[in-house]
Amino acid sequence: MTPPVHRFSLPRWRLTRWLADSGPDVPPDIRGALVASLFGTLPIFAGGVINSLAVSVLIAWRIPTLPFVLWCAFEIVCCALRLIVLVAARRRAARGESTPTDIYLLLGVAWAAGVGVGTFLSLTSGDWVVGALACLSAAAMVGGICFRNFGAPRMAGAMIVLTLGPVALAAPFAGEPIMLVSLMQAPLYLVSMMAAAYKLNAMLISTMRSERENAFHARHDMLTGLSNRAGLAKAFATRFGAEAAPRGLALVYLDLDGFKAVNDNYGHMAGDALLQLVAERLRGLVRSSDIAARIGGDEFVVLSEQTERVQLQRFGERIVSEVSKPYELDSGDTLNIGASVGIALAPEHGRDMTSLMAAADGALYQAKSRGKSLCVIASQRAVIDGRAAGGGPLRLQ
Repeated sequence: MTPPVHRFSLPRWRLTRWLADSGPDVPPDIRGALVASLFGTLPIFAGGVINSLAVSVLIAWRIPTLPFVLWCAFEIVCCALRLIVLVAARRRAARGESTPTDIYLLLGVAWAAGVGVGTFLSLTSGDWVVGALACLSAAAMVGGICFRNFGAPRMAGAMIVLTLGPVALAAPFAGEPIMLVSLMQAPLYLVSMMAAAYKLNAMLISTMRSERENAFHARHDMLTGLSNRAGLAKAFATRFGAEAAPRGLALVYLDLDGFKAVNDNYGHMAGDALLQLVAERLRGLVRSSDIAARIGGDEFVVLSEQTERVQLQRFGERIVSEVSKPYELDSGDTLNIGASVGIALAPEHGRDMTSLMAAADGALYQAKSRGKSLCVIASQRAVIDGRAAGGGPLRLQ
């Protein structure tokens, strides 16, 4: 069973947008993935919550004064709210609903401030055991903050400052001159940890960009930018194989007439430029829900949810008309080609790509055999003895 895809809402408030910002040139899908990373790494989250709760309870038990009791109560309430919001957000994200991202981010910052306040109170209490325990806890929290929140380096930086900054602030009030060294140590540590958060963030964004580029290249034709054969197969499986898929699909198979002569007479660079121009016209003809693909050479395919035969016939004829108009190359040459179209329908002509391509190939063969520059819709299902339904050779399997 495929696990649910968690899609967390981007922050909407000005402050939280600033905290979660990763830079001006980060694509929206990567921004979403970075925000989602803030809800992950549950073991680190659980470890931080358990540690801060244990430390605050122990210190409040050792020094049961009002400031420490209030700090302990704040830690309990804040950690409980963070856990509730985290669980609710993950459930809503799994259902595709909006998530309380803004509240979750602010609660994280508030928790870091609580740890910092507790550290300040402990260092100024005069109890070296309490001070050592609080400082050890704060230092441990900074590591978790850095590695859990580097998807939002500004937020990580703010949390680090709020967690460990009070150590330096408490030094003049600790009653121990040697503690003043923290005025130098704490800023250096804060800068190094924030730099680490930004570096990890940059590495993560670079990795995400590479992954998305590789995925794009794997499913798109590099010359035209249209989907390639793998992308077409993926789109077909997604649209026709899923439970929520439309009841039918149309596969429109386009082959250029006279393209070989362009390569022979003008060269392959002119042929490539022509294919790019054909792809541009095809993009202008298809609907936003359609998938246009180049599956090799001068062969193109459109996967459409439009299945009414009269509309499909008009659509195919429009493709033939538009693609057959003259092309002006940058070299100044004017090229003329034609186009033939064969159309197959799912599930009428098959429920898999092989059957549909065979039926569309047969219809395309009929269009060419009747004089080219025509559109033909397949009339029967079709792969018999390795040949397309229209009697032509089966070129795609």
